[in-house]
Parts: sequence; C-alpha cells; structure tokens
Amino acid sequence: MATKKATTGRKPAGAAKAGGAKSSGAKSGGAKSAAGATKPAAGKQPWLNSYPPGLDWDAEIPERRLYALMDHAVERYPRNQAVDFLGKTMTYADIGDAVDRMAKGLQAMGVHAGVKVGLFLPNTPYGVIAFFAILKAGGTVVNYNPLYAERELLYQIDNSETDYLVTLDLKVLYDKIPALLKQSRLKKVIICRMQDVLPFPKNLLFPLVKGKEIAKYPADDQHVRYADLLKNDGKPEEVRIDPLKDIAVLQYTGGTTGVPKGAMLTHANLYANAMQCNMWFPSEEGQAERIIGVLPLFHVFAMTIVMTYGVYKGSCMILLPRFEIDQLLETIQRTNPTIMPGVPTIFTAINNYPKLGDYDLSALNYCLSGGAALPLDVKQNFERLTGCTLVEGYGLSETSPVATANPFSGVNKENSIGLPVPGTNIDIISIDTGKPVPQGEKGEICISGPQVMAGYWNNPDATKESIVDGRFRSGDIGYMDEDGYTFIVDRLKEMILAGGYNVYPRNVEEVIYMHPAVAECAVVGIPDEYRGQTVKAFVALAEGQSLTEADLLAFLQDKISKIEMPKMVEFRTELPKSAIGKILKKELLAEDAAKKEAEAG
Repeated sequence: MATKKATTGRKPAGAAKAGGAKSSGAKSGGAKSAAGATKPAAGKQPWLNSYPPGLDWDAEIPERRLYALMDHAVERYPRNQAVDFLGKTMTYADIGDAVDRMAKGLQAMGVHAGVKVGLFLPNTPYGVIAFFAILKAGGTVVNYNPLYAERELLYQIDNSETDYLVTLDLKVLYDKIPALLKQSRLKKVIICRMQDVLPFPKNLLFPLVKGKEIAKYPADDQHVRYADLLKNDGKPEEVRIDPLKDIAVLQYTGGTTGVPKGAMLTHANLYANAMQCNMWFPSEEGQAERIIGVLPLFHVFAMTIVMTYGVYKGSCMILLPRFEIDQLLETIQRTNPTIMPGVPTIFTAINNYPKLGDYDLSALNYCLSGGAALPLDVKQNFERLTGCTLVEGYGLSETSPVATANPFSGVNKENSIGLPVPGTNIDIISIDTGKPVPQGEKGEICISGPQVMAGYWNNPDATKESIVDGRFRSGDIGYMDEDGYTFIVDRLKEMILAGGYNVYPRNVEEVIYMHPAVAECAVVGIPDEYRGQTVKAFVALAEGQSLTEADLLAFLQDKISKIEMPKMVEFRTELPKSAIGKILKKELLAEDAAKKEAEAG
C-alpha cells in the first residue's frame, strides 16, 4: 500500500461559527479555563517553536453550548451521511430532526436544567441522537458503561442523581433495569428498539433470528418507548445555558483505581476540545471525514474524537457496537474511513491479524492512539502494514479528554505524547515541593486549558486535591524536553518502589514489547516482604508464537537494569481489559493476591 503523508494546508478553525451561537471573544490562551488556569509568562512554552506549520497555539476558541455543534452540522451539511450503523445510514437532516423531537419529548417528560439523563447504550445511532437531545432539552448527560454490574450501576445512579435512563430492548442490557428501577432513584427508562436502526433486510430478520435476545418489558409509566417520545412537532423550548458554568456531561472516572468520581465537563469544556481536535487534524475547513467508531461513545475518548469533533466536521460516524477484529476489518474495507481513533490493543490486534493482507485499509489517513501508552513497535508495525499515520495522544476524562498529541505533520518523537493542543499548558511539577521543575527533570504532569473540568461532582475534597493553583494534577510522571514534547515515565500510582528504587512499569513494558512473540504485556508491582514491591510481568503471546520465561529474561538482559528486571513472569492467553481495551492492572493485582491467599490458606 502506498504510504500517505500528512498535509498542512489548513487554517486554524477554532473561531469558526457553529449554529449561530455567540462567542465571548476571549482567547483561550489568556482567558481563565474552568480550572482557573491562566497563560504563563513568555518563554515558558517551549512547544511554540515546534508547532505544526499554519497552526496557532493561541487561536481563539469560542465558549458555546455543546449542542450548537449539531445545529451547525444540520444547517451546513444536511445531506451528508451522519451515521453508518452496520450498513444503515442516516443524514444530518435525519439526525437533527430526531434530536429536536426527542428534546421536546424529554422536556414534556420532565427534563430541564440540571436534570440528569443516563445513556446505557452500546454504539448505535440512538447514542448520538439522545446525547444531543438531552443537552438541547437542558439536561445533563451521564454516560454509563453497559458492562457494569448492578452494584456499580446503583452507585453511579444515586451518586450522579440520574432520574432517567436510555437503553436498548436487548436482554443483555434490559435485564439489569428492573432492579435499578426498584432499588434506586431512577424514575423512567426510555426503551429504543434495536430492530429500528438496522438496515434492510436485517431489520426484518432480527426478530426471527435474534428473538430470544429481545427483552420484554411492562407497559407502565416507568417505561417509555423511544418512538412515542418523538411523536411531536420537533420544536423544543429553548433553554438558557451558560457554557462556562452549566454541566453538559458527568463522565465517571477512577473506577480502576478507587471509587468512581464524576468529572463535571461543561458545555464550554467539550466544545473547546472539539475545536482543539479540529485544529489538530490536518484537514481543510469544510472537508468531511469518515470516522470509524469502534471505541464506545460512553467513553470520553470516542465521545470527543468520534462524535463531537465528527459532528462539527459534518463527518460520517461509522459506528460498531463492539470491537471484533473480523467485523472491524470488514467494515473498514466496506466504508473507507479516513480517521480511526483507537487504543494500543486494537492496533496490536490489527498488526497480528493473520489475514490482514486480504483487506484494503488504504483509505485510512490518520489514526490517533490514546487510553494507554502506545509501544513504539506497535506504532511502527501499524504504519508499515497500512501506510496510515498513527500518532499517540494523551488526555484524561477530566480534560475532555485531549490535552496533548504528536503532530500529524512535522516531528513525531518516539515514545512522546507530543505537544499541548491549542490553548493548553503543560507544567511539570515537583512531587515534593509542588513547584515547576527545571526543563528535562521528572515531575507530575499538570494541565490547564479551556477543556479542563469544572471539578468532581459532589466531591469538593477530591476537586481541591486534583486542581491546585489552577492546574489539573494528572497523576502521571513525566518530563518535557527542550522542544516542548512531553514524555510519560509512568503513572504515579503505578510506580513500583522496589528496594528503595523507583521502577517505572512503562519502561519495562516498552522493552518486553520489542520481543516479536509478545502481543500484550503488563508490568505491575507485587507486594514483597523484603523489597517492598517486586516486579512482575503478565504476558500474552501473539498467535502461533511460543516463549518461555527464561528466554524472555535472556532477551531483556542487556536492555534494562537488574532493578527493573521482572522477578516473575506469568503467561496468559489474554489480559483483562476495560470497555475501550485498556489493560486492567488492578484486576491483575487482585487476581494475583487472591491466588497467593488461596495457596497460603
């Protein structure tokens, strides 16, 4: 396949109008963000000299209502394909009409300013429609992971004060609903029919082939059919929204490391990040992309890169309900997407797919990796096999999420998370003193900018701990080089303290990934009576490969120090992952602890 090169002939688009909403006119670099950050003194931004040609770090980023993105797309691109779901397509005119009708239906049901509406959905057109309809009705979106257990769902419903929930008529989802209605504050559930968003003839065959998977639910006041909710004139009452203050989305985070917290993302936060992404991707103003959404929209990465950025561009969102490598590759070949956001496990799976040569992936221009560290070997192999530019970005739920990214044109530094996106400041702060460290020294990565959250919902203590001096503390340790590129050394909470020495798992993982037999790995610190912690590696091999612990350790011998060398290696067929494919180290640690306890017992 021919290698594609990124182009740079685009103008900063942050000031482009969307839906006629008014801008404050303040430039993001000098205005306060939701976290109260201000532009640092001149000379403290080494990334400015490394910025991609034609891109202005200090470009104006308007403060607008998030649903103005959809109004803008409907006005400018009514005939553009908005969604392709398993072959069924809908235009922006179709989606916009459904958004307006659902918004009015939600208002009639009781949704108004401050009311929380949950989305309990896999990727379908309903997710896009409901997201913007809730915002237009004046409500706040609460994203729910459909894989969560009943206990986790009950906690999030009550903590977030969710009153309404949108879901599908599938047993795998609905079977959890009766308990939620009975045991929580939940008032009503909106049921969307899966059959209605499938293409012909799948929509006709679905009840026959998948009838056992369709849920039955009572015809009572607690259950509202999506189709009934849309039976109105599509003229919702206009709601007054302050983009800087009103919360658009409660995005729960921290479930893998502790009690989940709801990051309060304002309309201005999420609108700003969509604009920042629009400026970063090297496409012309008005050029609609085709974005494949295999990552779930309930996760902040896909919510922004696939949906809010995609809607602003008038792009087609090619939605898949789950990650299955065969279906993904077939869909790429059928739909010719130009952009694919993903996580390292997805790119690894593509690299290792035995029949990859049977598929044409040449339409892909740009891929952005996030959610976890992108091993250099994975990046290089993917680019070699597909001809697509793959860059690593970085962000968190609390930053809407994109904070930094490697440029698609210009220098793309190995193992770096890149440069701050427009209007964003990165400061490296000493863990001991709380002051900025000299350039090149390690410290905690702290972020300020218009996309930084307003704080944690009903958790002022966590907010105060996370936002200090106007900067969001990421919990990641890293450094910035002389060109303004940031490098993550590791997670502060995942750093291993072995015999008084700091061991950074990411360093060890990078080297393990260099072995051709390794598909996935995770390095963790296991409790050790003598050393405090000791290094353990969990490894999954590529299909058809074999490797012993002795062989792996011999391979690592001249590549890492004795302190970093794993003292234990456990091979597995696969590693536990989150909904977006992020390896769950917390689960590995829990399983290891349970195994030791059973052996001791």
